[in-house]
Amino acid sequence: MKKLIAYYSRAGENYFSGTHRTIAVGNTEKAARLLAELTGAELFHIEQKVPYSDDYDTCVAEARRDLCANARPELTALPESLDDYDEIYLGYPNYCGTMPMAVYTFLEHYDWQGKTIHPFCTNEGSGLSNTEQDIRRAAKGARVARGLSLRIVAEGVENDAQRRWLQAAGVEVLQGH
Repeated sequence: MKKLIAYYSRAGENYFSGTHRTIAVGNTEKAARLLAELTGAELFHIEQKVPYSDDYDTCVAEARRDLCANARPELTALPESLDDYDEIYLGYPNYCGTMPMAVYTFLEHYDWQGKTIHPFCTNEGSGLSNTEQDIRRAAKGARVARGLSLRIVAEGVENDAQRRWLQAAGVEVLQGH
């Protein structure tokens, strides 16, 4: 069976160690791309039809509003089916102690019976929070493996942590990586 990396990521103005900096590629996307190199998995970018603002403070307010409303933002696209995949790596930033609401839209769209979800979460120090439990509730029937918290650093994300996480989960890392 094939593997899929489904991830939500946001470029634009982001928060790094107490300061705002504009980035062209979101941190979770960077982590997802590295995971794809390590595993050979296919990539799918979870994107909202109406994206959050590029301005960090405005984005935080929009994300908090969606969380309070328990919103399920419409996505630009969804894979037709996940039938070809038995393992899905799910990447997301930590927004207000959980995942962005668009990730819930993705999770609630599919039947997860027989699938394993490997969560990975980029954050500034808040870790996974309750996202593993949130995934279990939203992706009924999925086996949710131990997640990986990737702390954001000035250069992006901790690369070696992904390799160790994959090896601990028994995932074969491709040669040369």
